[in-house]
Amino acid sequence: MGRSINLEGKVALITGASSGLGKRFAQVLSQAGAKVVLASRRTERLKELRAEIEASGGAAHVVSLDVTDYQSIKSAVAHAETEAGTIDILINNSGVSTTQKLSDVTPADFEYVFDTNTRGAFFVAQEVAKRMMMRGGGGQKPAYRIINIASVAGLRVLPQIGLYSMSKAAVVHMTKSMALEWGRHGINVNAICPGYIDTEINHHHWSTEQGQKLVSMLPRHRVGKPEDLDGLLLLLAADESQFINGSIITADDGFGLA
Repeated sequence: MGRSINLEGKVALITGASSGLGKRFAQVLSQAGAKVVLASRRTERLKELRAEIEASGGAAHVVSLDVTDYQSIKSAVAHAETEAGTIDILINNSGVSTTQKLSDVTPADFEYVFDTNTRGAFFVAQEVAKRMMMRGGGGQKPAYRIINIASVAGLRVLPQIGLYSMSKAAVVHMTKSMALEWGRHGINVNAICPGYIDTEINHHHWSTEQGQKLVSMLPRHRVGKPEDLDGLLLLLAADESQFINGSIITADDGFGLA
């Protein structure tokens, strides 16, 4: 007998939803029945995505969010719940990177990466979790889900993106800490660590000499596609994942084994 993930009646907030993985996450959760709240600084892109989702029969709302601004986080989460209802699922996805040697990192570079990837991710999760805890939902069947998007780079050191790796390693440990502290309140907190995924941001890179060299070093000589994360995302967002808490799950086609 077949079985599918049903998220009808759930509200999901997706940060960094204007492009790349965030956009795909929003589409997938909507297709599974969730009402999605699209959050990013680029609201015009979000409005286009909202139109696409609504044209497919889904329900979507747009909120402006700058994860580097604490007041923006608080306002965006409040706005999201006013527009769509109480948040059941958070996809904590906003992220940035730089490519440089650690010896070349400036204070501005450090702040740019850590303010978004680590500080921003923490305070978004904290604001959403506070509201979840106020509503209750602990017990035998955890009611809420927070999914932090980390990276395989947070689990192993990769050249030229050491700063990014450090920020995502912090997200990995942050996920475990949140799961331990918030689990009793009915919140499951897990992290997805994608490997190399082809998105609009990096698509041009894979056809360059450097990109092709990297692909040749991967276990199956291929990069992933955003849809390769669909199944894992849906599992962690669903009621069926009630016994999964504090897990750091890689989706990297075996890259981390090399």
